[in-house]
This record gives sequence, C-alpha cells and structure tokens, in this order.
Amino acid sequence: MSVIRTAVLQHAMQADMDLNADTGVRMIAEAGEAGVQLGVFPEVQLSPFFAKHKGGDASAWAIDLHHPILKRFCDAARAARMVVVANIYLEDEGKRYDASPVFDADGRLLGVSKMVHIAQFDGFWERDYYTPGSRFAVYDTAIGKLGVVICYDRHFPESYRACALAGAEFIATPTCVERDEPHDLFEAELRTLSYHNSIYALFANRCGDEDGRSYAGRSAIYGPQGDQLARAGDEACVLMADCDKEFRQRVAQSMDFLGQLKKGPFGKP
Repeated sequence: MSVIRTAVLQHAMQADMDLNADTGVRMIAEAGEAGVQLGVFPEVQLSPFFAKHKGGDASAWAIDLHHPILKRFCDAARAARMVVVANIYLEDEGKRYDASPVFDADGRLLGVSKMVHIAQFDGFWERDYYTPGSRFAVYDTAIGKLGVVICYDRHFPESYRACALAGAEFIATPTCVERDEPHDLFEAELRTLSYHNSIYALFANRCGDEDGRSYAGRSAIYGPQGDQLARAGDEACVLMADCDKEFRQRVAQSMDFLGQLKKGPFGKP
C-alpha cells in the first residue's frame, strides 16, 4: 500500500463536549466514506480554547482515557478503517496535558502523545493549564510510521527531527492558530520542516469565533519536497491529499538529510 489518502478534519468548537464529539465522529465517517486512511483533528477538539484566558479553571473540559467519548472515537476509527489522531485535555494521574490519543485503523489506542513545550503569552496562557510531556513518539500504524508534534512544539525543529530519526513517514500536528497570526511564516515553517525531514506533515487547525477570538482554519498538508499539497479555507471541512510512501522514500534517499547527520560535527567523522 504505497498511496495513503490523508485528511485534516478542520472544524469549529462549541461550548458542549458531546456536540464537539458528535462533530468529530461524523467527520471520521465522512472521511472514511471518501477513502481517507489517516485523519487528524485540531488541538483540544472537545472544547473552546480555554487557554486564551490567563489563570482560568478548565477542569470541566478534562477527561481521562476511560471517558466514553474516547470509546466513541475508537469505534468510529474502527468503522471507518482509519488511523485517527485526536487531541484532548487529558487528566492523567492528577496532572493535565494537551494530549493526542492515536487510534489505529482497528480502533486500538496505540498511545498518547503529550505536548512537550508549553507556550505562555497573550491568547495562549498554556502553562496555567498543561503539564509538559517528555518525548516525541512514533507509532506503528496501519498506514505506516506516524509521529505527533502538537502545536507550539512545531516551533522547535528538533521535534520534527526526533520523529524523523525514529522513522516517521507522516507527522500529525494538531494546533490552534488565530486569524491574526503570521500565517505565511507558519506555512513556510511547515514547508521547511517537511522538506528537511523528508516527511508528509498534516497541520490541523480549528476555525470559527470563540469569546472574542477568531481562529483561522487554513489547515494544510505538506509533502516531502516542501510542497503544499492542500490547504483549507476558514470553514469546517475534510481537507484531503493523497500521499505516496514510495515517493517519500525516494526523496529521503536522494536528499539523505538524516544520513548526513551521522557525519561531520553531528556524529562520527
């Protein structure tokens, strides 16, 4: 299976966790009917973006891995035969995280990636809510090796590189980006990350207006040569692109960025 149909499941969030879950399950089914094999959701997809408020109480949005909503996503992934990267406000052993559960195409929970670097500035008071994670994981999935780099972590090139060095063919990046942020710069950043690591990148953003803040949409999918394969507008959508794993492997072998790291100042001379 060389060509994988991928999708970003871009949508706005409501102030009702169950309604947001309904939207997610519906979009998984819609994407599955279109032949999508990998779907990625935006950051904290079950709630408004509470971290826009400094020092607030977001306990109402925290769920653990036994919450029935995650069972719904598990069942939806299995029914659609799709690898799904969700993103939730996770409660785990008394701590809370910005976290992405990864479901395989048979519905199994393969693991949970947690955001490592936590922002703290206007509109993104995330250290008031999130505990940092400690690593960047790569999962063996039905569509190949999949890494997860959540939102702010993408600004640290080592995050994508860590996933690439662990064999990632695809990297999912759930995020939350406002309309007035520097989108041209962010697109250049994702193009560069994709190119330097010879991977497919799925940048999944929310859209819509929430309590005086507007979120941009403009989710995108990038190829291993730094090309933008698809980009969404500012409305909810299933943004799709076909990604050829054999082509990616040829690009990676040709550019040999990772191989060169083993030489010179980066490894053994």
